[in-house]
Amino acid sequence: MLKAFIFDMDGTLLDSEILWVEAVEKHLNDSGFPLPREEAIDIVYGVSWCDVYAEIRRRFPGFGLGYPQFVSAIGPIFTRLRHRRDIRIHSSIGLLRKLAREYPVCIVSGSSTDGVNDGIDAMGIRQDIRFFLAAEDYSPGKPDPTCFLMAAERLEAPPARCLVFEDSRVGVQAAKAAGMHCVALSRPDRPVQDVSLADLVLADLGEFSVDDYLSGAIR
Repeated sequence: MLKAFIFDMDGTLLDSEILWVEAVEKHLNDSGFPLPREEAIDIVYGVSWCDVYAEIRRRFPGFGLGYPQFVSAIGPIFTRLRHRRDIRIHSSIGLLRKLAREYPVCIVSGSSTDGVNDGIDAMGIRQDIRFFLAAEDYSPGKPDPTCFLMAAERLEAPPARCLVFEDSRVGVQAAKAAGMHCVALSRPDRPVQDVSLADLVLADLGEFSVDDYLSGAIR
């Protein structure tokens, strides 16, 4: 029996993961630190901002911005990219709202607090979630399970009774390490992630139902 549901945000509820990749790539290239797209995907996809920053400093020792300055520099680039398109994944948002009518639901994201607040407002789901955890709220980041275990404690639900919706390799790893159920969103037009550890992989979260999942009707 499932008691609570946890949603990742970037790439799961918002088609924003690829925009963050592009924003980091552009900032580093403009700053004189060449970063190919594939490497940018590897650094950013599914990773908390604290860990993204740490990896950039590791790869580029001459990168001089501190963490707050780095986040402040990336934000406006992302905002410009976001305003060019509707990045809401409507079927995923619809599932969150549907589940929230019967179960406690929260968001656990690797984005900054400001970024999560902006995303929640863009989706209009603040009334549907109990709380959110952002990058500043936990350490270490995914694939460590700390963030999901913190969420389960606040939801007052045993980890084994929680189900996580994720889209990234590290997110799925974190959910399974926490002892939780995990459904992975794998969209055919986005960079491929190894989500083979997930209990179920779907191309559209609109296909998910609790009854079908528990009965094994969807695979």
